[in-house]
Amino acid sequence: METQELHRGRLIDHIQLVVRDIAASEKFYSAVMSALGIPISGRGEGYFWADELFVSSPDNPAAQGLLTGRHHLAFQAKNRAEVDAFYKAALASGGTSNGEPGERDYHPGYYAAFVLDPDGNNIEAVYHGEANRSAPSVYITF
Repeated sequence: METQELHRGRLIDHIQLVVRDIAASEKFYSAVMSALGIPISGRGEGYFWADELFVSSPDNPAAQGLLTGRHHLAFQAKNRAEVDAFYKAALASGGTSNGEPGERDYHPGYYAAFVLDPDGNNIEAVYHGEANRSAPSVYITF
């Protein structure tokens, strides 16, 4: 097995969404990931991925032939401008509004926007306000 390196963030190792229309989802997620500064990392027949998000069609072996249900995913943004850019990119790429950018009362400084992706998943971009991180992410080599 060749050596691989993984780049991981915090709690979630990965999430797989199984979608009806892989082309519509790739258009949507390519736009919103770009707005957040996260590239699409890879593509194949009936799937693509970006960081910890893996999106596939039902005929992908990992999907086991079933669509996933409705989910809520929240992506971290570096600032309020990224939240705003995420929202605009989502609406321009097949998403529908589920909450315009703005402060929420979850905690002071919580600035977020919510959209529904082409399959009805509730997708959020959130900026938690000024904070210090011990590390932006981790690299795993094996």
